[in-house]
Amino acid sequence: MKEKYSTTFLLMAVAFTVCLITSNLFATKVFSLGWGINLPGAVVIFPISYILNDCLAEVWGYRKARLVIWTAFAANLFVVLIGQLVVWLPAASFWDGGEHFDYMFNMAPRVAFASLLAFLAGSTLNAFVMSKMKLADQGRRFGARAILSSVAGELLDSMIFMPIAFFGTPVKVLGTMMLFQVSFKVLYEILILPLTSHVVRKVKASEGIDVFDEGISYNPFKLSDI
Repeated sequence: MKEKYSTTFLLMAVAFTVCLITSNLFATKVFSLGWGINLPGAVVIFPISYILNDCLAEVWGYRKARLVIWTAFAANLFVVLIGQLVVWLPAASFWDGGEHFDYMFNMAPRVAFASLLAFLAGSTLNAFVMSKMKLADQGRRFGARAILSSVAGELLDSMIFMPIAFFGTPVKVLGTMMLFQVSFKVLYEILILPLTSHVVRKVKASEGIDVFDEGISYNPFKLSDI
């Protein structure tokens, strides 16, 4: 008998995927907060994917979180490839948006490669740390698990994404961007932690599930183990 997935799980998986795809588009813009602080537009929405990742790993466990991560990865790769195809199509003579459209999606190969690799590594590490800490803490201290797992995942994500996506940027500027990006994302999650904790409690209660990943494989490529 095939395993059934709840509506809540599916909605969270879809939201997670949407966050990844839109963050790649937003990453093509760098905005300034002043005082030398420059950040990619993806920081507006990308932290939400880590909050969703925490919820998925906490409630349904590492294996389900891994499935969602790879699904989001495949969906984002599809958008990137189709985006490139559309860029290559000849523009209509009356359409004057080609330059702007091409600018966004011509950045996509490098940005997408950086984002895909960083997302896969960071999100998987986030789910791994969340799962391992839950076992060690016997389900206690969700807040600490959520923050520490996100720090690990987002740090790895930024260390991979920023140097590739913004190759050629002065090292000092790049380092500052990485520092503020990770700090912004972590602060974002800390501020919204009460809501995240509330959602997790509600989902556990409504779903009647609270998975502990005992005796599972943490191989990120073992997709058949769900």
